[in-house]
Amino acid sequence: MEWAQVRSARILEIEGRTVQPSVIGAVIDPGFCLDLISSNGIRVVEQAYADFTSVMAVSGVPMPENLGGHDLLLRNLDCAVINYLHVARKEAGERSFDTVRGVFTEGERVYPNSGFHHKTHTQICVRNPEKIHGVFHVHERYFSQA
Repeated sequence: MEWAQVRSARILEIEGRTVQPSVIGAVIDPGFCLDLISSNGIRVVEQAYADFTSVMAVSGVPMPENLGGHDLLLRNLDCAVINYLHVARKEAGERSFDTVRGVFTEGERVYPNSGFHHKTHTQICVRNPEKIHGVFHVHERYFSQA
């Protein structure tokens, strides 16, 4: 909910319109998942990056860059590599990923020398809508207040 509230405030500031932040839940079957939490998923993306770098060098187009401070909130390069991977798999006749899952370590450390950060979160991208089995409204009483 915190992300939705911050986004709502930015929309009001930038666009002058009010939006009501909310949270929905979803029942998702990850199916064939590009899991960026696993060593196999990381190896796949690492190889895709190497291939993407070669393609970009030949094309003469500058490589995209991740931007946005130490949290790299604008992940232009990461997005381009993953999109390249999807296209390359399709062109090679390989199975498409249904979902992509990753963990993003963001924000300040919880305490000095901590491995925990205040805004660490998981994101799941569902590429195959058939893997969404249901959605539901999450009542505010279920938001973590701990």
